Amino acid sequence: MFEAVEDLVGEHADLERRLADPSVHADQATARRLGKRYAELTPVITAYLAWKQHGEDIETARELAAEEPEFAGELKELQARRAELTDELRLLLVPRDPSDDKDVILEIKAGEGGDESALFAGDLLRMYLRYAERVGWRTEIIDGNESDLGGYKDVSVAVKTKGTPPPGEGVWARLKYEGGVHRVQRVPATESQGRIHTSAAGVLVLPEAEDVEVEINAADLRVDVYRSSGPGGQSVNTTDSAVRITHLPTGIVVSCQNEKSQLQNKEQALRILRARLLAAAQEEADREASDARRSQVRTVDRSERVRTYNFPENRISDHRVGFKAYNLDQVLDGDLDAVIQACVDADAAAKLAAAG
Repeated sequence: MFEAVEDLVGEHADLERRLADPSVHADQATARRLGKRYAELTPVITAYLAWKQHGEDIETARELAAEEPEFAGELKELQARRAELTDELRLLLVPRDPSDDKDVILEIKAGEGGDESALFAGDLLRMYLRYAERVGWRTEIIDGNESDLGGYKDVSVAVKTKGTPPPGEGVWARLKYEGGVHRVQRVPATESQGRIHTSAAGVLVLPEAEDVEVEINAADLRVDVYRSSGPGGQSVNTTDSAVRITHLPTGIVVSCQNEKSQLQNKEQALRILRARLLAAAQEEADREASDARRSQVRTVDRSERVRTYNFPENRISDHRVGFKAYNLDQVLDGDLDAVIQACVDADAAAKLAAAG
């Protein structure tokens, strides 16, 4: 069933030999590349060898059971375990998202609903910050435009792992499912009649690009500087430290005003621009390969939702996978694992089905 894995066994053994050679580690980039591939293959090879060994054990147990009936029970156990190993190995062989190990830039934008939508965008930001804290990730708010009531009209935050994550367990591997329109149903703080309102905020998740992945030509950029401003338009800076960068070939516009100096704001804006250009390049490549990316925010419209947060019922529902739970308060406090895992499992099942 898994004859093609034999080629991977050979590749894994070759990588092991090369990594044992001290001269390879003189080139850190090569050593990292080989080490990453070795770490990717190791779970596959381990599962395959166990699957293969169980196949041999089953044949031995079948011969013994033919002569000694008491071995029939052991044969059934071995067959059941091999069926489990078959499913595990098949799942490991599903093509991985090459961005799974990457850190991300997460953007949240208020949509329909005015001040209430901005407050909800702030709730989503706190939810992701607390989730990151729970799993041991680092976060950094890159840019934010606060509303008068303390929410966010829009905010960008970098989310990073501490150290090198295991294969497939980077920030993108978990947070990529958060992209889309998030809808909230609750009584707004500004509602005097106690009526439940519905509003929405959009979440966009971008794998953060490394410098070598996206080349930005300075001639393609228009850089504008202006004075930073806070809620209500009040001046919070007497110098032109805020930066707006326009990428002329694509029309992508990025601005940043959170840092104190113009140079720092420019560096942060370039980080966001680099991530957006990488995402655009990947989307174009996926379209050419007829492998559409998971859709994220198109318009922040209440009707185009991926998830609903219902406060009166303390319910959270993910409409893509049919997930529903009644612990909304805990989810908003960062307990997102069950919600995200439902998306991970559904995505894996879809890939298995597509692979046949």
